[in-house]
Amino acid sequence: MNFSKLIKMSMVGGLILFSTTLFAQKVNTDYDKSVDFSKYTSVSFLGWQDDIGQVIGDFDKKRFTDAFKEEFEKRNLTLVESGGDMAIALYVVAEQKTSTTAYTNYYGMGAGRGYRRGGRGGWGGGHSTTSYSESDYVEGTLVMDVFDGASKEQVWQAVATKTVNEKPEKREKSIPKGVKKVMKKFPIEPVK
Repeated sequence: MNFSKLIKMSMVGGLILFSTTLFAQKVNTDYDKSVDFSKYTSVSFLGWQDDIGQVIGDFDKKRFTDAFKEEFEKRNLTLVESGGDMAIALYVVAEQKTSTTAYTNYYGMGAGRGYRRGGRGGWGGGHSTTSYSESDYVEGTLVMDVFDGASKEQVWQAVATKTVNEKPEKREKSIPKGVKKVMKKFPIEPVK
């Protein structure tokens, strides 16, 4: 394989790796390790932050709550109107962002009989061009705070960040998938 093909393949591979990591969902969690999560049997929803209507619409709020309800049910946790053993609050933040990518084409690279003192071979001439592209996207951050229903102390938190898809039909699938990824790190395992 010649050098220029190797360079091009590594550039394309790097670009693919960059774009998949850029648009992957990132989930960070933290919890009180002294809490016995097996004692919880029910969960109630405290609501959304006050300005949620400016961030997401009613359809997406329902998608989130339905997805969380399903995940809680998989863990034998019943969603109740109020007074649950656990209480959850959800916050969503959306930010407009711009990503910049660069792609470089190399031309004429390779070993050859270039002129050098002493008449020995050297690297052939070549040049490259680099093109840049920018794309705008919306990054959404979901914060899920879980509190003990009796003590009102926070027992668990998840922060998930992901690129938001503008198409509702895509969000119909991506929101439950994202909630599942958040709940994968929840201290109570799904019942099989």
